[in-house]
Amino acid sequence: MPEAPAWRFEKIIKPMFDIPSPHRILSNARLLTCRGDEVIENGYIEIKDGVIEAVANMSELDETSAEVIDCRGKTVMPGLINSHAHLAWDGVHDLARQSLDDPPEISAYKCAGNMLKSLRAGITLVRDLGMNQSNFFAKRAVEQGIFPGPRLLIVGEAIIQTGGHTFWCCREASGADEMRRAVRDQIKGGADLIKIMGSHDTIEFTDEELRAVIDETHRMGAAITAHATFDSVIRRVAEFGVDVIEHGGDMSAETIQLLRDKDIPIVSTFAPLVMQAQAEVARRYDIPEWKIAERQAAVASRERFTGLVKAAQAGVAIAFGTDAGSPVVGHDVVAPELKFMVELGVKRDNYDALRSATIVAAQVNNLDDMLGSLEAGKAADVIVIDGDPLADLEALERVEAVYIAGKQMTGA
Repeated sequence: MPEAPAWRFEKIIKPMFDIPSPHRILSNARLLTCRGDEVIENGYIEIKDGVIEAVANMSELDETSAEVIDCRGKTVMPGLINSHAHLAWDGVHDLARQSLDDPPEISAYKCAGNMLKSLRAGITLVRDLGMNQSNFFAKRAVEQGIFPGPRLLIVGEAIIQTGGHTFWCCREASGADEMRRAVRDQIKGGADLIKIMGSHDTIEFTDEELRAVIDETHRMGAAITAHATFDSVIRRVAEFGVDVIEHGGDMSAETIQLLRDKDIPIVSTFAPLVMQAQAEVARRYDIPEWKIAERQAAVASRERFTGLVKAAQAGVAIAFGTDAGSPVVGHDVVAPELKFMVELGVKRDNYDALRSATIVAAQVNNLDDMLGSLEAGKAADVIVIDGDPLADLEALERVEAVYIAGKQMTGA
């Protein structure tokens, strides 16, 4: 692996936000472990030194000196992972104008506010897919204890061909050498993975450029994900060797089989369509009537989602992402995305949808050895919900407490 970013060598005497992680037991809860369909109806989870010590039925709980929190009538499950978000976009204003006009200080405030919104929604890990260089500083702020936030996986700047899709907030490059330099610059800044824009209305990158950006990413020991929204571009980036597809779209049987053969997952993002199709909500965000009508037609017909449904049915892993920060999609929008996944048939039921935001997302991000399920030895990233999301995903609107590595980030 390359040298760590310079800020990691700074000596931190004491974090500004130093949240304790005491020995705790969350008791009398319905536990959704996210290990298959496992539910422990009257269970407890023991947290010690930031790690899950035990997950079991209350009948197995011995006398303890730990702090015991009664979660009777509540559901306890792993923290949610939003695998497609943009912390520096607010979901309100024009994306291009934010990207071009917001000074870095305002982008930093937006990141901070949206990290708090994410936490309150039960999101304990955000995979930020870029907006200029803001996510470099958001990650630094969280990891140095300057500001409390979720875990972050960041791309730095998404890499595009010169003048490519969303050039106003990305790193432009032309030619193979510039592609390699762009990758190296993101990794140098602290990127955990690399994102490329594989398409807009047409396919982007020459073969030489695409081969170079993927090769350099893998040579640097990182994963690469691609914005890809229609069949030919999805097939192309998969053939060239990307690790993840963002959004997805129409897909032929051959493309779906390619994803299966190469074990390439998709991070779906239905929330922009779903939220903008809600006329009363969309109008408050100045979404034009023609777009509302277009979104409503798409949601009603569902024809544009056939490829994703067929991919899911074929066994392609589909992870939860909301494109948070896009118009009408706040960073606390969770249930609408999950509910639509179930309605479409991308996920078979509510538990399957919840796994897309927990263990499946952890697997997509190569973190399933430490996150994504309630299991002894994993990090204590845990949320407490008032209600039962298996019965109604709207219960996710009532997250009462959020723990990251055993530290209580929200809740009394």
